[in-house]
Amino acid sequence: MWSCAKECDAMDSIDFSTAQQWSLGPYILGYEHPLLIISQETVEQTWAVLGIALIIMLILRILVTKSTIARFIVFAGITFLVNLVKQSLGYFSFPHFCFIATLFCFIALCNIAPLVPGLEEPTRDINTTLALSIIAFAYRTFYAIRTHGIKDFITDFFKPFFIMLPLNIIGELASIISLSFRLFGNIFGGSLITKLYFGTLQGSIIAQCIGLLCGINFLITGFFIIFEGLLQAFVFSMLALTYLALETQEEGAEE
Repeated sequence: MWSCAKECDAMDSIDFSTAQQWSLGPYILGYEHPLLIISQETVEQTWAVLGIALIIMLILRILVTKSTIARFIVFAGITFLVNLVKQSLGYFSFPHFCFIATLFCFIALCNIAPLVPGLEEPTRDINTTLALSIIAFAYRTFYAIRTHGIKDFITDFFKPFFIMLPLNIIGELASIISLSFRLFGNIFGGSLITKLYFGTLQGSIIAQCIGLLCGINFLITGFFIIFEGLLQAFVFSMLALTYLALETQEEGAEE
């Protein structure tokens, strides 16, 4: 049985703020600002995920040329995303498909990055999830203007009454915050739980053997890293696609 002191030591060993930080505030605004602080660890982990994504793409590029299980899985995933785009938009758009597929794959790889020793989830950093939400917002805004025109896009903020302008603007900003905080909260919470659990097992060979033999280690890893990671990637991509469909719902022609 573990003591309270041991659990406290495991909690103390978890520090999400030890990474070196780069502050752009003094160069841009002339003073420090939290939104202009970049974590070196997050940047390194993100580039590591991108490197892994490149390696996976190169491997799959070779495997899909043959009749293998990998080929079946890849084409099943592509078919699923194609049908998802068709059902949400009412038609198939290759640019939208590429954008949603890229979002899902990148976020999924970020979320399950701890499966690789030495890596952590870049999405446990609020700056990463906020950046992803801003990208999704900018993408749908571009296509909303392209679909309806700049005049209709602006006039939509004044509907149904002129006084609704502030609320409509707040609603657009809330969608960015909602997307980013939902992803950040779930991934950060799962990361904290897994670190607490495995941190508690450190220093006790008996506890590690019990956790391994009982399957609790696999359960914690499978749920909080793999299942939750893939689920949150799907939720984020689905919400981004839904917002896009709402903005371009009058667009009926295929691209």
